[in-house]
Amino acid sequence: MQVCLASTSPARLMLLRQAGIEPVTLAPAVDEEAVIAETEAREQRILPPAEHVLLLARLKAADVARRVREEHPGFEGVVIGGDSMFELDGTVYGKPYTPEAATERWTGMRGRTGVLHSGHSVFLVTGDDEPVEAHAVAEAAVTFAADVDDAEIAAYVATGEPLHVAGAFTVDSLGGAFIERVEGDPSTVVGMSLSTVRRLVRELGVAWPTLWNRPA
Repeated sequence: MQVCLASTSPARLMLLRQAGIEPVTLAPAVDEEAVIAETEAREQRILPPAEHVLLLARLKAADVARRVREEHPGFEGVVIGGDSMFELDGTVYGKPYTPEAATERWTGMRGRTGVLHSGHSVFLVTGDDEPVEAHAVAEAAVTFAADVDDAEIAAYVATGEPLHVAGAFTVDSLGGAFIERVEGDPSTVVGMSLSTVRRLVRELGVAWPTLWNRPA
């Protein structure tokens, strides 16, 4: 049973590799900002975080599920897509992109707790049948150390690490030292809840150990 990761995220790829899976990867062709803007305009409301990440995860996985056999002939297996965003006091934060935005966020996050929302979509691609999907949202609460000082924030931002990750932090790299507690599946904060992906794979009738293809 093969696995395709519908993402170019190094963190999601690392998680799968640590779980014994070496996936093929394809970048989904989804204009995320346009999709959200169109959906919110049509429904005349702002999507809450859980709906936001699930919509994008499903569209990304669906796009790759349609294309995977063209780019990887003979593919038989599961396609995994995901999307994440961080919420603090009702405000949703994606990737900060600039040092100024990352610094501002960290100044406001220290000593507080936010929630990382992660959408997951898994498609089973087999034979000539239409791909079948299972999806879910996982959440994890993240508490930041209150004593993170301005010099530490400046040094962390200068590494560039927080600029391109949801919420401007990581738990599995340099940012981990500034996080005091995670409530929920820790891998959710990295970018994908492995326990959630396993559950979705099982819903599709696939045994998780059949995905292991990396040497122990």
